[in-house]
Amino acid sequence: MDLKSKLLLGTATIALSISASVMARADDTTNAILQRLDSLEKENSKLKAELKRIENKPTSAKATVAKPAQGKEATPAATAFVEPPGTMVEVNYVPTDAYAGPAGEEQWFFRKKPGAKGLTFLTPGGEVTMYGQLDVSIDDTTKGIADKVDSGGNHPIGNVGWMPAMSTNLSYIGVRGSQNIYDGFKFIYQLETQVDITASSGISESNSNQSNVVKGGLTSRNSYVGFSSPVWGSFMAGKTDAPYKNSTAMMNPFSGMLGDYQVIMGNTGGDNRVEFGTRLDHSVWWQSPNWNGLTFAALFSPGQNRASNSDNLAAGESDCAGGNNPISGGFSTCSDGAFSNAVSVSGTYTTKIHDVGILVTAAYERHYQVNRSSDILAIYGIGPNPVFITPPTGSAIGDALYAADVADEDAAKIGIQLTLPTKTTISGIYESMHRYVPSELQFQNERQRNGTWLAISQDITPKDNIAFGWAHAFRTPGDPGQHNDATLTTGDCSGFGGCTAFAPNQNQADMFTTAYKHTIKPGLMWYIDYAATINGPSAHYDLGAGGRGVTTDCHDANSSPTSGGGIGANPHCWTGGHLQGVSTGIRYNF
Repeated sequence: MDLKSKLLLGTATIALSISASVMARADDTTNAILQRLDSLEKENSKLKAELKRIENKPTSAKATVAKPAQGKEATPAATAFVEPPGTMVEVNYVPTDAYAGPAGEEQWFFRKKPGAKGLTFLTPGGEVTMYGQLDVSIDDTTKGIADKVDSGGNHPIGNVGWMPAMSTNLSYIGVRGSQNIYDGFKFIYQLETQVDITASSGISESNSNQSNVVKGGLTSRNSYVGFSSPVWGSFMAGKTDAPYKNSTAMMNPFSGMLGDYQVIMGNTGGDNRVEFGTRLDHSVWWQSPNWNGLTFAALFSPGQNRASNSDNLAAGESDCAGGNNPISGGFSTCSDGAFSNAVSVSGTYTTKIHDVGILVTAAYERHYQVNRSSDILAIYGIGPNPVFITPPTGSAIGDALYAADVADEDAAKIGIQLTLPTKTTISGIYESMHRYVPSELQFQNERQRNGTWLAISQDITPKDNIAFGWAHAFRTPGDPGQHNDATLTTGDCSGFGGCTAFAPNQNQADMFTTAYKHTIKPGLMWYIDYAATINGPSAHYDLGAGGRGVTTDCHDANSSPTSGGGIGANPHCWTGGHLQGVSTGIRYNF
């Protein structure tokens, strides 16, 4: 064999050896790959089976978290899930909406409610919502009484001109929720409290009235427990704004601002208290479902008063019913508007005709055994500082007449609201209030009158609105004449107490309000408004009654009978004032 043949044979031998070696290695690699693929397929089958088992569990099921070995620290990766090769899976990911515990026990409590815009959270078997309103303004107001003078030549005392102030206006926070019982039947609850932002919380006290109620205390506002059903509505117990008040609340575009319609609407005597626009404590009430646009509400509040003439504190309460504690105004009994039982009802119908939204509402409220004997005492009382006595039997007014100043009071109103396609809203209310006293007491009956309200609100842009309002209080049958307007007498100056002074019932009043509101973002609004109350000669309606922290009213700074030149009030209310004010503020709802 020549050299060439030998070389060819050697080369072939080497090639065959290399090929055999490569093929052997290829077989080994192929077997290893196949074994690995088989192993991965088995792991994948196990993973699919585990996922399928979890998906078939109830939604309340949770992933079982592996327990750490004794003495070892658990790590976040110690879960029941195996991370598939080559994927990025969140360590704590669970393909259900809850976490699993023993026997399906639910371990979560709060969970954001899907689709809810506010602070609403799901709870086991129910939900809970946090809500509130924060409103702070800078005001500049005047009482408009600087030029007043009484029959003795006395003038108002103190700062009775323009005065700047910071005011917390209708600010509150609350929590409400429900707990499912069965088939739509729920247990419901609400806890709500006032928030004082520009002032310190405490009992309310001024030089014209006092209160033992801490407005900033927990649950000082609408709070209740009850039951609700989509079929028969809601039944609640606690304290709440009465149906009479709520029935026309949507017709008040100045709620909580200067010129809020409660200055006149529902306010029988023009005081800072709004008798028929109030919150009623220890009440039970029912709210119907919406029956094709028709809704009803009814409330009953037991008086809880040990006295037949309502002059005691209601059992379990800190103030007299209707506001004020017993020593307000120098009296030691609840004789300035306290009442016994109260009932309040309302009905509302809403519909739409030719793109015009229509709302019609009617409401009625009655307070039983309203004690206003302080009006008689203030007229016929004698003594300093002041000290009052009950007129003796056989006097000009007599015990019977004194007792007759405890009488029922009621109010009824009807309201209509039209919402036009032009984004214009027109609201109108007619109201009639009555006090059931005998004819002998009509000369001092300032609690019986009619009232009207007209408001126009116009959306200029999706974020801008302007509104106008006008409220009118008609004259009453009489007036107690406790202020500088006491210029008339009974004509009999020889009887008990001497001449009886009272006021001409020229106590009509008008209030005008205008406001511009701009929505900065949903829930956040800036506003500026102007309001003026034009009182008749013997009227004393204010600016701010019914929801503002700083109220501009008729009272001066008089603090003793002698400092006002013998005026004898503590302090003195000057009627006939032309009150004005401008306010700008920020309101946030959540």
